[in-house]
Amino acid sequence: MKKSYLLFLSVMMFLLVITGCSTNDQSKQPAEKKQPVAEKQAAPEENVELTISAAASLQDALTEITANFNKEHGNVKINYNYGASGALQQQISQGAPVDLFFSAAEDKFDALVKDGLIEEKDGIDLVGNELVLVVPKESTKGIKTFEDLPKADKISIGTPESVPAGKYGKEVLGNLNIWSNVEGKIVYAKDVRQVLTYVETGNVDAGMVYKTDALTSDKVEIAATASELTHTPIIYPVGVIKASSHQKEAMLFYDYLKTKAAMDVFEKYGFKGL
Repeated sequence: MKKSYLLFLSVMMFLLVITGCSTNDQSKQPAEKKQPVAEKQAAPEENVELTISAAASLQDALTEITANFNKEHGNVKINYNYGASGALQQQISQGAPVDLFFSAAEDKFDALVKDGLIEEKDGIDLVGNELVLVVPKESTKGIKTFEDLPKADKISIGTPESVPAGKYGKEVLGNLNIWSNVEGKIVYAKDVRQVLTYVETGNVDAGMVYKTDALTSDKVEIAATASELTHTPIIYPVGVIKASSHQKEAMLFYDYLKTKAAMDVFEKYGFKGL
């Protein structure tokens, strides 16, 4: 009986030793590899606001171009400061926080390049325009050409010192030897849109605006188009301001303005490609 009992104890001890070894072996097995952590998703693009100072005559075209641009770059909000190119140039020269300047005259733009506020390589002559004589649609003054302007009681042009269209208009009237006959009838305006409003409302008998502005109104008609030989070429340069705090986004929009999609919109509104 004792032998059977001893044999039983021996077997039990053997089994305990085997079980212990098995447990130790399993504990030494390498832990299961953890699944790799999924790569972090790219952070959403930062929302940025750009300020663009642009000639008033660009308003309609830029509204559509900006809407198209934002379909691809929704994080970039663009705020426009429209006005006369000369006034906008002065604002930028005095430190206004602007990211791009879109001028209706080369001399205003070139002044900022000369002052070191725009790098020449970051600017381009983008589009051109034409200067036209407009009259109210129901006009009975018989004004059909520039030479007919002495028939008018009041004529509006932009202030030549600050409004490029006004400067071009004065050049046309001077080269056609009309200026001295109409100078006393001139009503000066702060920009071409104001000239257009004066004609639309009948406050003046005629006005000189860009073709692109005339095409936006159903209250005026184009009486004549100025010959390119009678005024300085009408060219619109655009460029990135060197002090822009959002250079990347400013260059992004600047490059977009040069695309075929953007140029098609400019041409739709009457601008000419250069």
